Amino acid sequence: MPSSRREFLRLAGATAAAFSVSGEGGAQTPATAPPPRPEGPNADEALRLLQEGNARFVAGRSTRSCRVPDDFNASAEGQSPMAVIVACADSRVSPEILFDQGVGDIFVIRVAGNVVSGAGDTVKGSIEYGVAELNAPLVMVLGHSNCGAVKAAIKHIDANDTLPGAIEGLVALVKPAVQATRTEPGDKLENAIRANVVAGVTKLRGLPPIIAKGVAAGTVKVVGATYELRTGKVTLLPG
Repeated sequence: MPSSRREFLRLAGATAAAFSVSGEGGAQTPATAPPPRPEGPNADEALRLLQEGNARFVAGRSTRSCRVPDDFNASAEGQSPMAVIVACADSRVSPEILFDQGVGDIFVIRVAGNVVSGAGDTVKGSIEYGVAELNAPLVMVLGHSNCGAVKAAIKHIDANDTLPGAIEGLVALVKPAVQATRTEPGDKLENAIRANVVAGVTKLRGLPPIIAKGVAAGTVKVVGATYELRTGKVTLLPG
């Protein structure tokens, strides 16, 4: 087996491109059919690959610092991501970079505050698509330090005021995590950030009919983690 998952996909794409349409009536051959799905890592292996990629990023040894069109060739006809990552829309958080992953390796859903509970069908349906249709075995809810959505929730709970437009509704989804950690010792913001991630993980592990079924069967794993902006390090949360 090739030494890297990306090299495997590149070779698979090149093999598929070598075929052409032929036969009476324009019969379909492998060139026009989706490429064969490579056997990917299980949840534990996917998590290990993400952690190894983050270690490279933290050490300044990223292997995928530049993207060119050729990088997309192997996955142009289909995708087979090893993980679904629910991350914040914050401009400083880019999972592909901080996990040092290639094109097509991770399926990323980004929404301010990395909210899951109450986020609606758009977010939850995207996560389910990654699991049910793309067969990603791992789902990660990824929070980050100094999260603006969590800071806003803390500020406006304390001030007892409202925010304009739909921002109010978004921040309201984060407020339960703030309320749940108000009496905990330590940094108020960090505590709420972690609680917000845990809330998302808990929601997904019990989300019927797709995610909860996969978790129960042991084919899907849902984990939570936080990303430290200053150091680049991703830390898995317990549980």
